[in-house]
Amino acid sequence: MKKKIISALLCASMVATMVAGCGGSSDTTSTDNSNSGAAAPATESGFDAAETDTTGDEGKVLNIYCWNEEFKSRLTDHYPGYEEVDATSGKIGDVTVKWNITPNDDNAYQNNLDATLLKQESAAADDKIDLFLVEADYALKYVDTDYTMPVADLGITDADLANQYQYTKDIVTDSNGVLKGVSWQGCPGVLFYNRDAAKEVLGTDDPDEVQKYVSDWDTFNDTAETMKAAGYKMTSSVNDTYRVYSNNVTSKWVEDGKINIDDNIMKWVSDSKELYDAGETETYELWSDDWKKGFYPEGKVFCYFGPAWFVNFSMAADTEGSIGYNGGWGATPGPQGFYWGGTWICGATGTDNAGLVKDIILKMTTDETIMKDIVVKDDDFVNNKPAMEAMAADTSYQSKVLGGQNPLAMYCASVEKLDLSNLSAYDQGCNEEFQNAMKNYFEGNASLDDALDLFYKAVVEKYPDLTY
Repeated sequence: MKKKIISALLCASMVATMVAGCGGSSDTTSTDNSNSGAAAPATESGFDAAETDTTGDEGKVLNIYCWNEEFKSRLTDHYPGYEEVDATSGKIGDVTVKWNITPNDDNAYQNNLDATLLKQESAAADDKIDLFLVEADYALKYVDTDYTMPVADLGITDADLANQYQYTKDIVTDSNGVLKGVSWQGCPGVLFYNRDAAKEVLGTDDPDEVQKYVSDWDTFNDTAETMKAAGYKMTSSVNDTYRVYSNNVTSKWVEDGKINIDDNIMKWVSDSKELYDAGETETYELWSDDWKKGFYPEGKVFCYFGPAWFVNFSMAADTEGSIGYNGGWGATPGPQGFYWGGTWICGATGTDNAGLVKDIILKMTTDETIMKDIVVKDDDFVNNKPAMEAMAADTSYQSKVLGGQNPLAMYCASVEKLDLSNLSAYDQGCNEEFQNAMKNYFEGNASLDDALDLFYKAVVEKYPDLTY
């Protein structure tokens, strides 16, 4: 088995990075995963022994691998009995929690995770990864290896997960139909618009009325011209709309070993080129300082696209003077439904804390009280259909960032339409390299054919098994 999983992981490790997952920013510090001390049976674990089978649990250290602070903040704020010790460690009962946080940049997180997983079988008990997180763009790389435990082997049943959205299960189901991970969140996306700009230029900031100006791409592009005349960019960057187009393709990036560019991806190219040439958007990299300027009134940007986590993690909502801080954003469905990112919890094969891993997954992804608390306190959209439908109808729930609006009904409608049938194991690398190559075309540094050639060559370098 060792030979099989090492081979699978090494082959998959060619997947490239793109900062596209939940939380956006990856400005975090890597932590050392070496721990000392002999393993001993946990006696005051912090999880409910009556509900959790802890047979065989002997781990005194719970090692968690992730790429930013998002899951750490969720566990710190919402998991019963979690005690924060410092920035890189905590306690659950008598179990020490060690956070190994490595930013996504330049594939660093996956490289670190891969290197550690390759040593998992021979690692000392306190050094073994117990659980790690993955994103949608590269989930298949890990769920199709034996490094991820079937959730059924943790004692988690279909009945436990019955209220979760199906697409969140599809993403982490391996090629044999085995579920290998669970998420606490759903990530359907909407269009977030600057309310002041909407009132100034469109005469209204009512979500239903604003939707009429962004209801399809032709209307969206017409509104971009109107916004430019009033001194606003329609979006901060061409990259803001990319995932809306790429989530609405009718074919996969790779078909029978050959790179394939879907017609809707090419529509993004033509629409974006027109907007950029007209001065209605820019080519900033997502998460860059220039891109973030639109989070403030003086940035003069009309809209961004994103899911619920985008509001909480990426719009400077806690920074005084930002649009979000003053409740100045509104939400409306936009031209097309889409999703962006998501974070999945995977139990690592070889963990000596299976009972605790199970309890974390169950409490953080199925406990309705905890999940509602995440919505209220973190503006997230959680992976529980009854909870979300109830809160969507609850007039007392309001998002401060969205000026008191309750956007949950929009998310609920969008999540039901998500189609994951065109996912592939090559998505992260192809999406990243396509946007990189097209920037040359948008800025006039390459013809479209030359930019496409750059894309093909970059992808084949990453994935030598592919042709074009």
